[in-house]
Amino acid sequence: MSFRLQPAPIDRPNRCQLFGPGSNTKLFAKMAASDADVINLDLEDSVAPSDKDVARANIIQAIGEHDWGNKTISVRINSLDTPYWYRDVVDLLEQAPERLDQIMIPKVGCAEDVYAVDALVTAIETAKGRSKKINFEVIIESAAGIAHVEAIAASSPRLVAMSLGAADFAASMGMQTTGIGGTQENYYMLHGENRHYSDPWHWAQTAIVAACRTHGVLPVDGPFGDFSDDEGYRAQARRSATLGMVGKWAIHPKQIALANEVFTPSDAAVAEAREILAAMEQAKANGEGATVYKGRLVDIASIKQAEVIVKQSEMIAKG
Repeated sequence: MSFRLQPAPIDRPNRCQLFGPGSNTKLFAKMAASDADVINLDLEDSVAPSDKDVARANIIQAIGEHDWGNKTISVRINSLDTPYWYRDVVDLLEQAPERLDQIMIPKVGCAEDVYAVDALVTAIETAKGRSKKINFEVIIESAAGIAHVEAIAASSPRLVAMSLGAADFAASMGMQTTGIGGTQENYYMLHGENRHYSDPWHWAQTAIVAACRTHGVLPVDGPFGDFSDDEGYRAQARRSATLGMVGKWAIHPKQIALANEVFTPSDAAVAEAREILAAMEQAKANGEGATVYKGRLVDIASIKQAEVIVKQSEMIAKG
């Protein structure tokens, strides 16, 4: 381990982030009553340009009107290459109640993008005397974003989460696909006559996880476009969880249960993790640095792996 230790990320459940357009007020009560850990009220892609002002006002009103329970309330603003984003930030910080937890910044390509939003947010918080500091989540959805991912992860103390936006990322990279996440039909290797499908998002996810873990930021997987394909969603979510991501987006309510299922450690996994910790405690008492658990070697590194699972389970249980 480096002398410079990895900072711990924010301690909150982030298994599922449910998205809903700010222009559709009928969805707000359903989102508030859902089992999603994070609510992302959207001002960006799901809202037509002509509806931006109305959607912004709807969201500000909804944040104060609905009972959101213990959910994290986040608003996705418009990207910095549009004429809408500054008004999103100004109106949210000047008018929304302090129940607002987070701003999601899309299409971040460099650390300076985050700095720009941070400067505006800080000025408004100071001017308005807001006592609750707003957190940031960013979306990596361009070639520039993934090239500068570590600088972005280190860009602001407000930054607590980072997501991969597969659709815009694919377009920016020039990928020949119209799919949003998941296996791509033409991304395969041949072994004899058998096709072996690889994961085209794996390298980008790994880069995001590494940058996030280095700087104490939660890495989150983005959307899976085909909400009729439950098994495809599960498969991508499981890959993401294995890589170290803590949750995934839901663009349809039926995906909430799938995300929670995958990113909640199973009873069996938690029980095994606790048994490993107990076995290592016994080894330590015996003056040993390693021991055998169910036929396999476990050591100090195994303690860290087991602690991740136990801590996640306990955090989710607290709600």
